[in-house]
Amino acid sequence: MLPFLWSHAVLMPVFESTAATALQARLFAAGVLPVLVIDDPAHAVPLARTLVGAGLDVLEITLRTPAALDAVSAIRRAVPEALVGVGTVLTATDVMTAHRAGAQFLVSPGCTEALQMATKRVAVPFIPGVATASEAMRWYEAGYALQKFFPAEALGGVALLKALAGPLPHLRFCATGGIGEAQAPGYLALPNVVAVGGSWLTPQELVAAQAWQRIGEAATRARQLRS
Repeated sequence: MLPFLWSHAVLMPVFESTAATALQARLFAAGVLPVLVIDDPAHAVPLARTLVGAGLDVLEITLRTPAALDAVSAIRRAVPEALVGVGTVLTATDVMTAHRAGAQFLVSPGCTEALQMATKRVAVPFIPGVATASEAMRWYEAGYALQKFFPAEALGGVALLKALAGPLPHLRFCATGGIGEAQAPGYLALPNVVAVGGSWLTPQELVAAQAWQRIGEAATRARQLRS
């Protein structure tokens, strides 16, 4: 069902692409979006296979390390069942390099007009980051019904998202930032939360140690968080 924008007494539908609708459905099914910081490209494929094997098949690779784009390309080739996105997208250059590496969706911590225009030049869904009701309304008007609520815990977390659901029931969020396994169920119980960002799943020390079994166990628990 399409979300609607109220303008005085007129309802205006926000039309999303088929790819954006499919992304939202897969995020909802998983409940948790692993947010990955990959330092060594050799870790990318076994990490992705571990997460996908546990049922978390939508992955966000952050542009925080020089290895990020190589990791995206490697996962796209070796783990085709994964839906691979790129996060920490800040500039038009980030958009283009992520797209060339094979990103299937893009995520930003915030959004500017220039960044939004750059994402329009690539045929992949974009999840803009928002921190206020005004930002959420602005980017909904631009066509984004699914947004990243960041940094979630610092902004007020579950309480703020509950408050936004009243006046803005048409919006959906991927809540990210400071959320751990203990906090995640509270977010996932909200009707306006599609998924939470799960950086707790893959601490860098476990990835560096290639502790795939421990990561897989955490991912299996995460997959069961949405009751």
